[in-house]
Amino acid sequence: MRRIIMSVAMVAAIAFTACKSEKKAENNATAETEQVQSDAGEMAMADVSFGVRGNCGMCKKTIETAALGVDGVDKATWDKDKKKIDVSFDDSKTDLDAIHAAIAASGYDTEKVNASEEAYKELPGCCQYDHAMEMNQSGEKKADDHGHDGEHTMH
Repeated sequence: MRRIIMSVAMVAAIAFTACKSEKKAENNATAETEQVQSDAGEMAMADVSFGVRGNCGMCKKTIETAALGVDGVDKATWDKDKKKIDVSFDDSKTDLDAIHAAIAASGYDTEKVNASEEAYKELPGCCQYDHAMEMNQSGEKKADDHGHDGEHTMH
């Protein structure tokens, strides 16, 4: 009886160890696959900057959300003062035109695509920018630039 119990315990221990080793091998294979995909993805990444009109923090959130909603976009940061967005994306999944289109669809003019009047009118009052606004990518303020901050206090 003792031999049977010992034999069953030994078989269980071997089976448990084998399953654990097999699972560990699967995890290592998955990690290697993810690393290869990650390395391949890094090679296809593109970093670009372009002008986008907007006024305030609410604009920032909407513009960045629109860009990040495009499949393949990894990072999007809009600068209120420079009227510029920095975007990092996988160019094997999307292109610059799709990002411009998504931002324009959210109501904001970009260097390449103007927002439709309907999308623009849906923006909150503080976000309705001047369509002639320069997309100042240098970030330098001009002498006649009055900042527009006082005009956009309704949130």
